[in-house]
Amino acid sequence: MTRLFTCIICPNGCHITAEVLDDQIHKLEGALCLRGEDYVRQELTDPRRTIATSVLVEGGELPLASVRLTGSIPKGEIFPVMEEIKALHFSAPVATGQMAIQNVRGLGSDVIFTKDVRRRTEQPKEE
Repeated sequence: MTRLFTCIICPNGCHITAEVLDDQIHKLEGALCLRGEDYVRQELTDPRRTIATSVLVEGGELPLASVRLTGSIPKGEIFPVMEEIKALHFSAPVATGQMAIQNVRGLGSDVIFTKDVRRRTEQPKEE
């Protein structure tokens, strides 16, 4: 069976054609680097993804702070992980690198902040 892939590992975005028989790759064309071959092998056996999104930060100079996973997770776990992230509410301040969820869903990846959000300061009232 012929399977078509667009590699997402580097900016090349190679269009890769793989001839697959009994879960084995017999022929691979279109990969400009070895990472493309590795990507196709992983997609066939254990497709994984990372997530970058944002969470609510109460009392901050900004209402949201960006977060990301520290490693890839199985593709089928994206929506359950997003539900956990969506339920998060933090109070300002939060800092880049701060842990939001450790070992999310037991998948071996943490959710960390990628943006600092300082506490909102009161503005003096004008008279």
